[in-house]
Amino acid sequence: MLSVSLTVNGRPVTATVEPRTQLCELLREDLNLTGTHVGCEQGVCGACTVVVDGKPQRSCISYAGDSDGCSVITIEGFDDDALMEQLRDAFSRHHALQCGFCTPGMLVTARDIILRLGETGAARIREELSGNLCRCTGYVGIVEAIEEVSKGKVARAPQTVVAAIEGTVAVRPVDAPMKPAVPPNRPAAPTASAGVGARKGWSSIEQRLAVGFPPEIVWNRLSDIRQVSFCLPGAEITELQDDRVRGRMNVSLGPIKVALNGDGNVLLDAENRIGRLSGRGQDAGSGSSAEGEVEWRVLPGEASGSLILVNLSWRLSGRLAQFNRAGIVQDVIQRLASIFVTNLESSLKGEAIDETSIKPLGIWSLMLGVIRIRVARWRGRNA
Repeated sequence: MLSVSLTVNGRPVTATVEPRTQLCELLREDLNLTGTHVGCEQGVCGACTVVVDGKPQRSCISYAGDSDGCSVITIEGFDDDALMEQLRDAFSRHHALQCGFCTPGMLVTARDIILRLGETGAARIREELSGNLCRCTGYVGIVEAIEEVSKGKVARAPQTVVAAIEGTVAVRPVDAPMKPAVPPNRPAAPTASAGVGARKGWSSIEQRLAVGFPPEIVWNRLSDIRQVSFCLPGAEITELQDDRVRGRMNVSLGPIKVALNGDGNVLLDAENRIGRLSGRGQDAGSGSSAEGEVEWRVLPGEASGSLILVNLSWRLSGRLAQFNRAGIVQDVIQRLASIFVTNLESSLKGEAIDETSIKPLGIWSLMLGVIRIRVARWRGRNA
């Protein structure tokens, strides 16, 4: 059993839960906050969406134990929120609800859309709502209600939790350019001409990856985009010509299996050891699409090793967007980065990565790594 302490709707809560207890179970069954609805229990429908530390999160795929120390707001916690009051009124006037099962999660998501984006058009609202499913309304009234309330609103400066392999966690505005963190007494590398993640509404995560090889060797390998793709599960380069690249990302997340086909651009600054890859792709079968940009820079690390600073920014739409706001995405990307570093170091050692061994990015192998990360983190807290 685990003892967890968190703040729910502004009230301190302490509870004893089993490790497998979902956050939605704690909210509904122990705290009687039944406004959080449970539908698919796979993070797909969005009915269980709550706000955790300021960001929407699926409570059906979040463990109560991982919420220790967090601030959680359910739909009941917005009774005195002026923006939520406007949304509720607009939802009623635009007939944006029928059975009402999806409505709590829809309202929480709608509030986040307006806070992040300010005044927003219908097309973007529909894209943002792609992770919240409604079986009744056809979304027309929902979109109209959100668009009306967004009129004249100004976006707040968004913040994103920055995960790091080495355990350093920080918060920075998404719109801010990446600033490299360097070892003590070591000068920072020149900044790139355009910061990654400078688009409002995108998600952004920074990673610091320690590699036991000198910077010049690491940079030479990271300059070979085709070799880099072999190190990342699910990635495949199909065409590479000058600064243009075409490829595929194979993803299998629970019931969703997609192959994102697309193209992008590569920019390499050898003098400063900075690279940038941007692109977009779409899956013909599911209608999911993704836009993304990754910037990496290689700095001297400890001893004779290197420190790779990576900033990943992305925006998902379609069915794949259902996983975009879950809190677990931080750990999944951390796990992906760990796999990438392991494969990169194997490649640098001359251990060939077989091109035929490319496999889809699967949820079960990722989740196993995530569980290991969280167990290690829990042991560290309780040591």
